[in-house]
Amino acid sequence: MDNYRKYFAHFVKENYPNIHVKILPEIEKHFTIISRDIAFAKTSKNPIDKRLDFCAYFLALIKTLDEREETFENIRKICLQITTEYVKPKNRFQSFFKRFIPKLIPTSLGQILIKSLHNGVRVNKNAGGFIAEIITNKHETFGLGYGVDIIECGICKLFSKHHYSKYASILCEVDEITSGLAGLQLIRSGTIANGAKKCDFRFKMVEQ
Repeated sequence: MDNYRKYFAHFVKENYPNIHVKILPEIEKHFTIISRDIAFAKTSKNPIDKRLDFCAYFLALIKTLDEREETFENIRKICLQITTEYVKPKNRFQSFFKRFIPKLIPTSLGQILIKSLHNGVRVNKNAGGFIAEIITNKHETFGLGYGVDIIECGICKLFSKHHYSKYASILCEVDEITSGLAGLQLIRSGTIANGAKKCDFRFKMVEQ
């Protein structure tokens, strides 16, 4: 999972060619401290918690750049550069697989996977983790039969604990990128990071 580091290193070097050798160790130093708060994610039974390691590294980057008095917009730009490259399919198989997954939803296998996912995400014994509800009503999901309501956001909890809540919304933007790669249009009315009571993920299949 920590292969994401090379993407951080690449864009830090690109954006800060003269001082990246100082910035990268600072990120690692912050991450060492921040990662203690999400240590539970590695063994959590809630699959959404697995993304917290990646998000904690983002927080370490954000904290490093903020302490260097970088602007919000520049921090946002670098974060989106990193995520866009990181989630991009690296070959044809990955590209096909990302778009194939949504097509499984109406199948028997898809329904089994959705039920299993629902059972895994609706509870969490870790106070710092995610809690979500899987929505399968077709009338509520634009006919797709799949949607997600994030009731408690582990990312927001982590950023809030470190007093960086205003930056959490940057990671919300990543959801549109990943949805698009899966051949889906993301539709939602709000996110917890932006003040809503929940993050409501609804999707429409994009015409191929």
